[in-house]
Amino acid sequence: MDYYRILGVDHSATAEEIKRAYRRLAVTYHPDKNPAPGAENIFKQVNEAYDVLGDPVKRHGYDHRQNTFIEL
Repeated sequence: MDYYRILGVDHSATAEEIKRAYRRLAVTYHPDKNPAPGAENIFKQVNEAYDVLGDPVKRHGYDHRQNTFIEL
């Protein structure tokens, strides 16, 4: 799962850009605001992506694992 893609941000995105993208998507796909089928699943993915990318330590580990995977 590509967390950057889920949030629609570039790999070089700042913490503020990540936060803005998360907030926009969270409001759009929140189950209380969007009854569409699949919205809850997207909301969960958005939360998972932000949980990792919104934390500098987790983001660093994620980026390192992604780069290692790409090199293989």
